Amino acid sequence: MPQQYPFSAVVGSDDPDHMALALVLTTISPEVGGVLVRGEKGTAKSTIVRALAAVLPPIDVVAGDRFSTDPRERHVASPDGPFGPDAATETRPVRLVELPVGATEDRVLGSLHLERALSEGKAEYEPGLLARAHRGILYVDEVNLLHDHLVDLLLDAAAMGRSTVERDGVSVEHAARFVLVGTMNPEEGELRPQLLDRFGLTVEVAAPRDPQERVEVVRRRMAYDADPDGFVAAYAEREAALTTRIQRAQELVGRVVLSDAALLKIAEVCAAFEVDGMRADLVTARAALAHAAWHERTSVTRADIRAAARLSLPHRRRRNPFDAPGLDEELLDRVLGDEELPPEPPLPPSPGEDGGDGDAGEGDGGEGDEGFETGASAPSSTHEGDGTSPTHEGDAASSASEQEQAETPGSGAAAPSTPVAAGTPYRPRLFTVSGTGAGAAGKRSRAITESGRRVGARRSQDGGGAIHLSETVRAAAPHQVARGRSHGPLRFRGADLRVAVREGREANLVLFCVDASGSMAARRRMEQVKTAILSLLLDAYRRRDKVGLITFRGAGAELALPPTRSVDIAATRLEDLGAGGRTPLAEGLLEADRVLRVERVRDPHLRPLLVVVTDGRATQGADAVARSRQVAAHLATTVDSVVVDCETGSFRMGLAARLAESLGAEHVPVAEVSAPGLAAIVHHSVGAA
Repeated sequence: MPQQYPFSAVVGSDDPDHMALALVLTTISPEVGGVLVRGEKGTAKSTIVRALAAVLPPIDVVAGDRFSTDPRERHVASPDGPFGPDAATETRPVRLVELPVGATEDRVLGSLHLERALSEGKAEYEPGLLARAHRGILYVDEVNLLHDHLVDLLLDAAAMGRSTVERDGVSVEHAARFVLVGTMNPEEGELRPQLLDRFGLTVEVAAPRDPQERVEVVRRRMAYDADPDGFVAAYAEREAALTTRIQRAQELVGRVVLSDAALLKIAEVCAAFEVDGMRADLVTARAALAHAAWHERTSVTRADIRAAARLSLPHRRRRNPFDAPGLDEELLDRVLGDEELPPEPPLPPSPGEDGGDGDAGEGDGGEGDEGFETGASAPSSTHEGDGTSPTHEGDAASSASEQEQAETPGSGAAAPSTPVAAGTPYRPRLFTVSGTGAGAAGKRSRAITESGRRVGARRSQDGGGAIHLSETVRAAAPHQVARGRSHGPLRFRGADLRVAVREGREANLVLFCVDASGSMAARRRMEQVKTAILSLLLDAYRRRDKVGLITFRGAGAELALPPTRSVDIAATRLEDLGAGGRTPLAEGLLEADRVLRVERVRDPHLRPLLVVVTDGRATQGADAVARSRQVAAHLATTVDSVVVDCETGSFRMGLAARLAESLGAEHVPVAEVSAPGLAAIVHHSVGAA
């Protein structure tokens, strides 16, 4: 098996903006609270996290203890204890425990030892991943795809430093102090703001744009693939030096002084960025202490606070999922000022040290921090600023005659009008799909999931799942005589095993099919539609739904946003939506049918709802109306739909109502599409299905 790619060989790991610094700081001081790494695919996120464990100093543990107890701890919280003062110890490397996205709650927390429960009738606890990760690193790749209830378990354990299990006749509490590291691609969905806040530090990474840096990345990777052992050996000295430096920082961090002046400056920075709560102040202070120890200083400087704030504050500025992460560094520099913090008197040296106080001369807080001294500098972290809002020009006409002018005969693909911004989103009413599904865990419709209340039991198909002990005993009891039992423990067979059936909530797919033709160009009409869709997007984000957006105008339809859980991208696409040209209604419905067919193959359990926003006109191509009704009749047999009728004016043709009839959908006039109109319409339609 090839050796792990070296930590110090990652191009750019020596840069102060790189994710490597955040990872090192949280291992120097685990109280910082872990790291969330956000970035596009192919940016070495997983590579550098997996390489981190190899450069961490080894730890001492009680020999044979499954919970990695520190021999120096006075109050041992290990279920395998108690341990005497003469208990044997051993030294081992720090563990990197990976949590798969599809892990069950039992696998994370631990559960009843199934074999002994069945064969010996003993209720014995089998440790989970949290126990294995104690005093190590718990890594979750694609943490944004992890079920919310598992994320809550991880973050609660990381905050409390222990895990408590009360289930299946087992009552256990054990220490669970670990460095939580999560990586994610924002294009695949966001974490909720309250979960973002629980990560101590966050880093935005991107591939280098400098061709020379990209060449160096490829060169190193190809050298590693050609000769892994030789490549690792070439970086062995740098890895050892990095381990030594981390160990020195871990020993020093407890003696670093955080002066009142430094603490006040941290509070001023957090207040200037209007972060919620006090966690930002605590994390910034702890990260500043770790940064000072990393640079072998015994007091926190302006440079330490600046470095800590750049890592601890960007994700805490987000008020909703549509806000872009990032930090205004000009504001940060203004708050920090140009003057260095007042120096603190040096601490007396600890036993065995020479009394040196390390570097104390960093005062400019600029980009001159020494990094890892491991190779070429290649900044790969980007701090995105706020996006720009679409321009607003004169109000579009809303009368029927002006709509006709916007959709000029023969214009085909007329240029769209200036996009109209959505209004303030509102909280929509909950809508659910009728019946009980079996989709991915979410917070919307009823479903059989891995979490939730226990509603029954079933025979285990693969040995997985939470055991339903009473039902397992009940299944085995009638066969005890045939199995030769006269006394002693019950005799079980594999066919006796029953696992719990739980009812929770699932996520759904909401696919918007929006008419962007000239007849929809009225400013008030588009504002109403966009506001309603934006509100549903925000609600879908909270409930972990999948959303998609199709627009049709001119000569065809476009999948503006493939189904995704990244609602911030959906909101951005919605902002850019203009209107103009003819109305290819049939093409829009055909595109919706194609997207839904693809999604059924990808996830057969994901139940969809199609929301068609149109005035019902079909003006593109021969037999446009007939083709539209034909496609609609087909969709009526495959998906629940809602038609939002955007036709206005005193003279109405009623085309959207006919479309709704063909779709077998709920027909809703545009006058009812207002807060909380659209969400209530969807709730009523799907709930009645």
